[in-house]
Amino acid sequence: MAFGLTLAGCGGESSDANRSPNPGASLRVNTPQDIAQESAENYDDNVNGLVTGRTLKRWISDWERNRPAGITGKLVILQQTKGPAGYEFIKPDNRNVFTYLENGWREARFNGVTEIAGIVLSGPSVDRLIRKYGIDVERDLIVCAQGTGGNAAMDQGRCWYTFRYWGVDAKNLAVLDGGNNHLSGDWGPEDFTNVPFTEAVPNQPSPIINKQVSSVKDLPVDNTILQATLEDVINVLPPRDENVLDDGVFLWDGRSREQYSAGETSEAGTPLANRYASFQNGGSRQGHQRGALQLNWTNLIDLSTGRYKSKAELRAYLNGEVDAEGRGFVDGTYQLVGPGRAYQPGDVVYLWCETSARAAVATIASAVILGLPTRLYDAANIEWNSLTGGVLDRNGVEVLPADSPWRTDVLSAPYFLNLQENIAPRNAWSNPDDPAAKTPPRIIDPYGTSTDRVIREDKAYKAPAGDGDNGGGNPGSDNGSGGGGGGSGPVLPPNPCGG
Repeated sequence: MAFGLTLAGCGGESSDANRSPNPGASLRVNTPQDIAQESAENYDDNVNGLVTGRTLKRWISDWERNRPAGITGKLVILQQTKGPAGYEFIKPDNRNVFTYLENGWREARFNGVTEIAGIVLSGPSVDRLIRKYGIDVERDLIVCAQGTGGNAAMDQGRCWYTFRYWGVDAKNLAVLDGGNNHLSGDWGPEDFTNVPFTEAVPNQPSPIINKQVSSVKDLPVDNTILQATLEDVINVLPPRDENVLDDGVFLWDGRSREQYSAGETSEAGTPLANRYASFQNGGSRQGHQRGALQLNWTNLIDLSTGRYKSKAELRAYLNGEVDAEGRGFVDGTYQLVGPGRAYQPGDVVYLWCETSARAAVATIASAVILGLPTRLYDAANIEWNSLTGGVLDRNGVEVLPADSPWRTDVLSAPYFLNLQENIAPRNAWSNPDDPAAKTPPRIIDPYGTSTDRVIREDKAYKAPAGDGDNGGGNPGSDNGSGGGGGGSGPVLPPNPCGG
């Protein structure tokens, strides 16, 4: 199977510190194909995307001599977690190489129908983060590192997703393969420190941190297509729960087999004794979007080390092949799809899990290693499985009106309702003064005209003066026109220098 989908560069011109966007400039609107970048077969050969410990060690040893072509600023390492004892933080020189502890890649945002607890950072929030660490988004190389292996890869993927979504060029962004104690190359105790940079200089002002060196407004590209809205997902689903090979999309559910099947089967091939054990976050039902295939994110990475499987192994999965343990993509019958019956050349990959944490790992495999055009349903199944019409929550209040145009229960398989006593409130639309209905996700406008409010807000934040729409309106209504999702409701398919 050929994956001839290499990166089409997104550009980014150098400019001066404290710069502001050119009012006369226009944004280049990238496609998923433009955003994707394909890894070398040997990860040691990468200088962005997925990079290895061996490469990072060479950079740190002499950054000014060894930094990649096109990078004129500093090396900024953002660890998601503190590593294990003796490997807490990758040791910087605190001149051209800096290490910080950062995993704040989410905030609550309203998409026009639902307020999601953790979705991509807004423009002001990502610029505050950039200011916090004095990052030059056009000149620095940002490395999203895990710290520990395993689950830290989720926030690592969110780190890449956030910066790429906001227009950081592929050459300025990398993810480090493995946890601190499992990096490739000759790493020893002398290569680590027990404090990040912000703790290393606690009593003196730093010329690097808390300095507005740059803004995502400096980046003349629009990568918001990387996020798929609820409406986008609805519009690419097939009419039935079947693995359609010629529709131009590949629907990937990165959750467990238990969740995908609503407890009808497990990764081991046996049904759950308690089907309700597959539910998360008080959702009103469990199941999957029709037509989606399932491959658990845990198959993509070694959880004990945090290192991704080889490109050849990941490619085999996307071709429908199985690994040595017999694992591979399955369809709605819970059977393996077979070679040649998974990803098709030209497909756009749509990815999700429960909260787009696990799916962020799959996004790295898909968009950064295999170079496939990929979109992340960021609101994820915590939203999808909330939108069940006419069902009552544990307080006896209707979760979603039965006549809402955003009912997703009719677009899902299998359809398995949660027990009423387990369904958490989502009913902010019906009783906004109810304290139990104030924690996201919460359905604010079950009759909203679109679900692309976040996309429109983000486009407007970067738009040149006089262009765009700030998303406008109050949380109770959404009157804007389409952006990422567009339209007026679901339309079912016919078939840096060192400071």
